[in-house]
Amino acid sequence: MSDTAIPIPPTLAAMLALAAGTFLLRLSGPALRARCTLPERAEKLLEVSAVLLLAALAATSALTEDHAFTGPARPLGVLAGGVLAWRRAPFLVVVLVAAATTALLRLAGVP
Repeated sequence: MSDTAIPIPPTLAAMLALAAGTFLLRLSGPALRARCTLPERAEKLLEVSAVLLLAALAATSALTEDHAFTGPARPLGVLAGGVLAWRRAPFLVVVLVAAATTALLRLAGVP
């Protein structure tokens, strides 16, 4: 019987390292929360910055494709979905209306 070790593929090693890192990062939140506190103003700024980051991501995705303007169909579809989300429509309805609006506008020849 030989003492050769079974090699671990690099992809598996990377997946295990990322899984362990993700677990440790998620564990560090509650652990550090009990040890340190932020001023109320800093907590409020962190909440607002998260919302602004998501809004910027949504705007960039809705308005651009390959570093160019997508045309009015996609932003109008996002606007239709946004209005329904604001009116507290079910998520599935929001997504379907946004997609249908964009598809119908493109079918009508709107870029």
